[in-house]
Amino acid sequence: MSTKPLSVPSSSSLLVRAARGEVVERPPVWAMRQAGRWDPEFNRLRKGLSFYEFSENVELSAQASLLPRRFGVDGIILFYDITTLPVAMGQRFVLWPARGPVPDHPIRTLADVERLEATPDPQRFQHIRDLLRLVREELRGELPVLVFAGAPFTVATYCINTGKDIAATRRFAAEQPHVWYALLDRLTSATVHFLRTLIAEKADVYQLFDSWAGLLERPEYEAWAQPYQEMIFREAAGIPRILFVKECPYLPLMAASGADVISLGVRHDLAAARRDYPHLVFQGNVPSAILRSGTPEQVKAATRACLAAGGGRQHIVNLNHGVDQRTPLANFEAFVHAVRGD
Repeated sequence: MSTKPLSVPSSSSLLVRAARGEVVERPPVWAMRQAGRWDPEFNRLRKGLSFYEFSENVELSAQASLLPRRFGVDGIILFYDITTLPVAMGQRFVLWPARGPVPDHPIRTLADVERLEATPDPQRFQHIRDLLRLVREELRGELPVLVFAGAPFTVATYCINTGKDIAATRRFAAEQPHVWYALLDRLTSATVHFLRTLIAEKADVYQLFDSWAGLLERPEYEAWAQPYQEMIFREAAGIPRILFVKECPYLPLMAASGADVISLGVRHDLAAARRDYPHLVFQGNVPSAILRSGTPEQVKAATRACLAAGGGRQHIVNLNHGVDQRTPLANFEAFVHAVRGD
């Protein structure tokens, strides 16, 4: 690992300052899934390992996390999965291609919930703690380190093995309401514990992923997503907090969550959001589809339009969701360079 001297404290980084709403010299840029299968160097590192074998190998996952640094991004997000936490709580998962995380034993009863550790010993997610330490040591303040967790609703859908099948989740919640709410409560406690641990160990920013909550009807969102987001942001504080809900139709509820930064989808008008919520910072919202299927020139044009809508402050440039695995490397480079003015 590098022994270069510390350049700047990560708390003074462009990304952290922007996330705090401070005036910055330009908007920072990073991307969800910026370390992933779209990058040939990532695939070279992974060498056919299963997801969990790869992510639990601290040396390899540190190298993977750091790969986007060569493109000029303004933050490094650690490489792991939102199911890392329920695994630490006691539920095993396998990541299936084209299907996502699948639990060995889906939650079905209150006894299943009670077997999950509400505050798992941090040694049960030691590889994440070691990953954070290793990446911080390598960066030495050059860039901030982002960590993340899944929000209780989205993680619960994986724990009961419904995922983004909202109809199946609704059936479970209707048939087993006591189990459903007990699971949400237990995941909330564990998520606060997990994030507090990483904050204490010098993470610079965290993002809460409630990926499937945008598929809910508003009363469901208000019952199953909003209160748990609010509790996590209230109880795990001290660093900038980002909320991501994929293409969420309830921007006012997101804005009231307690997050410092709201990540927007393509359904949102960035300029209007900045006008309506001047106290918040917004993240996004270049379409990932343009990076996947457009030309570098089209990517640059879309990114510049996003920059114009963002107005140059209280804005972190990102995508509407993660980098698609079919994205050409040249298009990711064009996205970052358009923000940096290279």
